[in-house]
Amino acid sequence: MRMAGAGFGLASLKARRAAGAKSNPGALPDTGAISGHDAAAGLGATATAEARGPQMPLTFLRSGDAACVAKVRGRGEVHHHLENLGFVEGAPVRVVSEQGGNLIVEVKGAQVALDRTVASKIITAAA
Repeated sequence: MRMAGAGFGLASLKARRAAGAKSNPGALPDTGAISGHDAAAGLGATATAEARGPQMPLTFLRSGDAACVAKVRGRGEVHHHLENLGFVEGAPVRVVSEQGGNLIVEVKGAQVALDRTVASKIITAAA
């Protein structure tokens, strides 16, 4: 049952679990952990994203700036290729060089050249 105005953050998840435990005394106690189902549904992801701070495309960073990958936008071959290069959630990245929006980025010990359109698909957060 979904209530109007009910949020889907970590706090509301815990509140819903606590309310469920009161109405069902035989329920398992709340451990505070988010189940795989809840994580897949995006519950609790808000708290993680907010803890990292503001997010911006990799193209906004300048030479010498460092950040962590928050997510890779898009689908298909480019998305898959970027993940294979090491642009996965949480990976630290550092801009080695920037010229005209095109970047040379260090990720997982390797330097990768990215054009502006591909780099804009990589969303970063403060390291």
